[in-house]
Amino acid sequence: MAHKVFVAGATGAIGSALVPLLIDAGYTVFGSTRRAERAKALEKAGVEPVVVDVFDADALRDALVAIAPQSVIHQLTDLPAGLDPARMAEAVQGNARIRDEGTRNLLAAARAAGAQRIIAQSIAWAYRPGVTPYDEESPLDIDAEGMRGISVRGVVSLERQVLEVQTLTAAVLRYGHLYGPGTGADAPRGASPLHVDAAAYAALLVLQQDKFGVYNFAQDDAEVTSAKAKRTLGWHADMRRTVRV
Repeated sequence: MAHKVFVAGATGAIGSALVPLLIDAGYTVFGSTRRAERAKALEKAGVEPVVVDVFDADALRDALVAIAPQSVIHQLTDLPAGLDPARMAEAVQGNARIRDEGTRNLLAAARAAGAQRIIAQSIAWAYRPGVTPYDEESPLDIDAEGMRGISVRGVVSLERQVLEVQTLTAAVLRYGHLYGPGTGADAPRGASPLHVDAAAYAALLVLQQDKFGVYNFAQDDAEVTSAKAKRTLGWHADMRRTVRV
């Protein structure tokens, strides 16, 4: 029987790049979206669509119990198209809620469904300012103020929940500043750039190799180091995929 994977956020920027990789690798993919009109696009891509809101804990649990996936991949975000500056303050709050409450609901559903592993998206620009490059042991900037503080504390909640779960093999993927299709940026940006395709490959490699723990992913000239991902996973920043949902 094929390994079943539930991708939360299958129509997002990373989800859209990840789904074809999973299918090509032989996984049976179930993908969630909040919007029913996106279900047909998922079906066309070979995904079993699941229309559910991560904040509806009961519906999410029921959906995962019915699927009984071996693995759950958390790629949920709440960002405006093109990263519209006028909507980013609201989006920061929404992302923090997904990372806190949404993660809690997803983990509870995964446990109820008997899943064996969880892989969750985090960010690689939440480190406390200090000596660079930052590695996975560098402290996070938990005392940050304003919107950055909201984002970092959301990340801390997500990572703590994922890494402390007792019944699942857990991995946290700290992604750099994404660019490429669906991200709102065509060229590298930020202190730790990362192409969205390379981010998708990161999730695939962690899943295939059954890895756990925390990993940074960014280009070689980044403020963070991806040495652990290169050494442990065989990942590199120029991995690319052309087919998307």
